[in-house]
Amino acid sequence: MSETEHPLTIPGALALAAARHPGRDAVVDGSTRLTWAQLRDRVHAAVKSLIALGVRPGDRIAVWAPNSHHWVVTALAATSAGAVLVPVNTRYRGEEARWLLDRGGVRLLFVENGFLGKDYLAMLGAGPDAVDAGGPVPQLPALEQVVVFDDAPGGPGTLPWDRFLREGAHLPGAEAAARAAAVHPDDPSDLLFTSGTTGRPKGALTTHRQNLTTYRAWSSRTGVTGEDRCLVVNPLFHCFGYKAGVLACLVRGATMVLQPVFDVERVLRAVEAERITVLPGPPTIYTELLDAPARHRFDLSSLRLAVTGAAVVPVALVRRMRAELFPDVLTAYGLTESCGTVTVCSADDDAETVALTAGRPIDGTEVRIGDAEGAPLPAGQDGRILVRGFHIMLGYLDDPAATAAAVDADGWLDTGDIGHLDARGNLVITGRSKDLFVVGGFNVYPAEVEQVLAGHDAVAEAAVVGVPDARLGEVGRAFVTVRPGAGAAPDDLIAHCRERIANFKVPREVVVLGSLPRNATGKVDKAALRTI
Repeated sequence: MSETEHPLTIPGALALAAARHPGRDAVVDGSTRLTWAQLRDRVHAAVKSLIALGVRPGDRIAVWAPNSHHWVVTALAATSAGAVLVPVNTRYRGEEARWLLDRGGVRLLFVENGFLGKDYLAMLGAGPDAVDAGGPVPQLPALEQVVVFDDAPGGPGTLPWDRFLREGAHLPGAEAAARAAAVHPDDPSDLLFTSGTTGRPKGALTTHRQNLTTYRAWSSRTGVTGEDRCLVVNPLFHCFGYKAGVLACLVRGATMVLQPVFDVERVLRAVEAERITVLPGPPTIYTELLDAPARHRFDLSSLRLAVTGAAVVPVALVRRMRAELFPDVLTAYGLTESCGTVTVCSADDDAETVALTAGRPIDGTEVRIGDAEGAPLPAGQDGRILVRGFHIMLGYLDDPAATAAAVDADGWLDTGDIGHLDARGNLVITGRSKDLFVVGGFNVYPAEVEQVLAGHDAVAEAAVVGVPDARLGEVGRAFVTVRPGAGAAPDDLIAHCRERIANFKVPREVVVLGSLPRNATGKVDKAALRTI
């Protein structure tokens, strides 16, 4: 197919969607509705303002905000201006976000400063001294400007959204069009940070071509079309939310209905009012929808497709979802380094296949199960899950050593996960190396939580494992030993964590032990901890 039919840049895809479906809803965000033509026009206006503020191709623009039409406009404008989008987790505390913004070399930050009553700018360290420091946040010298989406006071060095849009009003539309036309398919489009065993995130760079091609393949496998109305409850700062939400709708011309937070009754109302057909998300949201006392008061007959993953999916849940909510339920597997998708089930897969496997590789993707040296293993035998294809990241930002450790000379990405291929080529995930566990769809790496616990004056050692949870799939359980003569109440240690890291990372339980179990090499035996 030609690039005219399947544009390979985000601005090209937006132009095509607006040309083909000018009057169709593109974004629904509460009382705000934008057709594809209106979305294109808003994005072009924002591109002009980015140019007026001096944004250059390759600059990094961060968004620290909940799902909203502002988020979508900003993301599409940043990529249309040739900049690189850097999403920031709304649950992050100041130090977490500040580290990410500094590591990413972010020049421009968009923020909804009053979301859920949080003063994000205060958490970053913005204040009266910012102007004298030459920027809005003294500890972020590369950050030149902050744009505030909401009406909350931004403080020194910030720009309200309406004023931001006026910055570029004097520029001719041709200037924005020229900037968008200059974007190349192989330019980086986003920088998403994904944690590693050290507990510090690594920034994975992917391109326009990689992302658009991936979500055309994802849409083909899942059956999403331009007639669908997709409820986006997954946060847009997450790969699943942004790419299987915004980008999938973009390449199909489908409608994205945005929810800033997951609230069961609000979701039920949106499904009925907006005639939602597609609802992707982690397994926990479907459990809550199925068990909602108010569910039977709403007309949910429009629902046809759920796409889930990122956690264990019980067979019973898939069967119940199909019987009570969705004719089609699919699971998928992916990671940030592969644009978020590797394998996806098909609509004709049975409940056991959907629940117990992650489906087959999308077009253009290879999956190999390798031994310790990477040599292929036969079907049914567990090993390292290796992935190769067009969508493997350019690399980790400014970290060639980590990139080389993740992707070998032949292009095979070591996912860090363990599994096997069944006789039909479906991928079965049987374990996670590096001790990763998933809380409600969010990755948690024990090393980071262990470091926070170890920072408490009373803690001598800490080890964190994921344990099953009926609602969230998994939650963290921490085991600690205390220093001689010190005392540490579990509730105090949980509060210590809650002040320093995002709430999904905070252990739900802390167990104080006399000593941690160890294996023959002296390492903490986490398998033994899981049995306690």
